[in-house]
Amino acid sequence: MFSSIIQFFSKAWKSPDIRKKILITALVLAVFRLIAHIPAAGIDRASLQALFFGSPLLSLLDVFSGGTLANFSIMALGLTPYINSSIIMQLLTHVVPRLEELSKEGEYGQERINQYTRFITVPLAALQGFGMYTLLRSQGIISGLSPLSLAALVLTMTAGTMLSVWFGELITEYGVGNGISFLIFAGIVARLPVVLGQSIAVISAEDVFKIIIFLALSVVIVALIVFMNEATRQIPVNYARRVGRVGLSSSYIPLRLNQAGVIPIIFAVSLVLLPSMAGQFLTGVGNPKIAELATKLATIFNPTSLVYNGVYFLLVVGFTYFYTSVVFNPERISENLQKSGGFIPGIRPGAQTSKYLSAVLNRITLVGAIFLGLIAVLPSFFQNIIGVANLAVGGTGILIVVSVILEVTREMEAQLVMKRYETFLR
Repeated sequence: MFSSIIQFFSKAWKSPDIRKKILITALVLAVFRLIAHIPAAGIDRASLQALFFGSPLLSLLDVFSGGTLANFSIMALGLTPYINSSIIMQLLTHVVPRLEELSKEGEYGQERINQYTRFITVPLAALQGFGMYTLLRSQGIISGLSPLSLAALVLTMTAGTMLSVWFGELITEYGVGNGISFLIFAGIVARLPVVLGQSIAVISAEDVFKIIIFLALSVVIVALIVFMNEATRQIPVNYARRVGRVGLSSSYIPLRLNQAGVIPIIFAVSLVLLPSMAGQFLTGVGNPKIAELATKLATIFNPTSLVYNGVYFLLVVGFTYFYTSVVFNPERISENLQKSGGFIPGIRPGAQTSKYLSAVLNRITLVGAIFLGLIAVLPSFFQNIIGVANLAVGGTGILIVVSVILEVTREMEAQLVMKRYETFLR
């Protein structure tokens, strides 16, 4: 197995185009990680790291920021504002007719929607930057700043977010894989040694058996993630062809069990953390009733609570269906099949084909959505049932890491296949 992996990457490296993509990705990633360690001014870093270590919510946020939040670097907000902006734009695309028409205009329309997403990211980043400052100030981590210094801090954090977005788009355009997912993947991997170190530091003799159980389950979970990401439902398709005499050529439409990839997890975790963040933000206000209500909200939506995990699970399932409907359009597939003379055996072309594809897609998406939801709530399972602490990366992080690796591998394989075809045609 390892020899085949080494052989695959050796072939990929020998291809000039793929080697160029890998080098660009590595360069962008190195610059991103370097800038991510530039700290913002006026922060008591020791107190800040102690606060993050003791809070499951902030630890989870720090994992997705790649450790930039615990260090309060200039990229402390990470890609969260951009992800929230993407959610808003995708919802508006289904509500606003002009945006819906724009989404159907191919590459030009998608570029315009991406531009609107960037515009919305700027005020969201500024708002979240101010909220983070207020939260840390209420905890005594940061002292009160003058209006000018506060504006400079918020502007710096907003610029850090937009710089992260730019790095992600560079990887998407010139590197390998989806840039946003790849940067989140890199942050999780970079944060992994710190998380493991914290876990090992608090392990006692009686926890060793629990750790062995955790490692065994991790191997099973990785295998399941690979299986679910690679699983497809093949819809047979026949094409009428005239080659000397009339005949049929057959093919199939591969419907992946998990069409949406890791996007539902990323979207859901961005939304499910908002109540906890709002609760912690409002606990320091002067009104005692609002502060009491905020404390209850923060307690109810604690990452280890049943309500939090239930809402998280439902959000993942909902976003899986939503994003699948965005990336796969049964009506368009049916129309393209009809234009090319293709048909599904036993199904009439046109509306019946579209209806059949929708029914199959809904059934397999249900399985994929439930699987993603269960993976998302695994950290709480380990902490509450098994009792292993400090595993904030949990199933969500494992899913993102494995899925991104599979996505990058698939893209490199596609590039190698194209190279073989080009060589053959020459």
